Amino acid sequence: MKVLVTGASGFIGKNLISHLESRPSIDIIKFTRADSPSQLPQLLDSVDFVFHLGGVNRPESPQDFLSGNFELTEALCRAIAQKENNIPVLFSSSIQVGFDNDYGRSKALAENCLIELEKHHAVPVYIFRLPNVFGKWARPNYNSVVATFCHNIARGIDININAPAAKVRLLYVDDLVEQFLQLLDRPTHCGLNVVSEFNAHELSVSELASQLSQFEQARSDLTISAVGSGFLRALHSTYLSYLPTEKFSYELPSHSDQRGMFVEMLKTGDSGQFSFFTAHPGITRGGHFHHTKAEKFLVVVGEALFRFRNIQTGEYYEKRTSSDRPEVIETVPGWSHDITNIGDKDLVVILWANEQFDPQKPDTYSDPLDNT
Repeated sequence: MKVLVTGASGFIGKNLISHLESRPSIDIIKFTRADSPSQLPQLLDSVDFVFHLGGVNRPESPQDFLSGNFELTEALCRAIAQKENNIPVLFSSSIQVGFDNDYGRSKALAENCLIELEKHHAVPVYIFRLPNVFGKWARPNYNSVVATFCHNIARGIDININAPAAKVRLLYVDDLVEQFLQLLDRPTHCGLNVVSEFNAHELSVSELASQLSQFEQARSDLTISAVGSGFLRALHSTYLSYLPTEKFSYELPSHSDQRGMFVEMLKTGDSGQFSFFTAHPGITRGGHFHHTKAEKFLVVVGEALFRFRNIQTGEYYEKRTSSDRPEVIETVPGWSHDITNIGDKDLVVILWANEQFDPQKPDTYSDPLDNT
């Protein structure tokens, strides 16, 4: 399959192309601002689908709205009509169509060209009236508040919020590209299709700034938001894409003594925290119990002996484990426990606790074990 992408060097175009390039069966023809509309008839030879993403939204002159949005679309429609082979066209329009501004009017004129193309030449047309699209590779300080905020916050640059209560409706670029690819895989054979329903998320500008600032703050207080799914997953991934290379890593505070080292790595709001510790050969750590706190231990380097004693019955249990056979050791509320390095090298253990450590309420009570 051969696909033409106009606006190939733009934000949405680059994201779409990066997905298309993972499909060896697709031959991608790229059209950028450096190309002339007069090249379109030749570029359309043997093309099976057109993603028309080219356009302008922040030009130097209002006249550029017409040339970049309407006139380019008009030239594309004329070239497709000449081919007479019903090449489907997907057009990235805007929710501003119908607004009384130069951008909205130019997008409306472009839509009309495509509507006429479908009407007179039976070309399948998909018009996507997009809200604010965000994601990696959008240009900061241009037309994306998300890109600008991410860029500035990641670099410690102040952000200006003129209307903190103003609402923005945000669509993640990967979700948009997924819709694009679904149409590429299963296009209709005719008709006009206007798409205005998306998996978008609405929030205020101040809420957006606050959430992005929390992502940055997590690098120092180690507390991460719920970024495993949905909008926060997309926003977090977007924020990371704007980190300068010198911030690809950050140091963690560590606590060392004669036993070894203890380091907290990551804390969550409702699912506890992750840490790791080391123990020198022969060293025992622990010797306490919890009433409610639960923990999981995984030995990743070395050999260890875990010992447990029920604080009510005195029942005793021990478990030897090593990094040669990964297994999780659970600590059980009401059982004292400790861990001893029984190997000849430093022991390294990953630890998950189901709650963040609270020094005012640690739920940790000293109760050293012995062998009886």
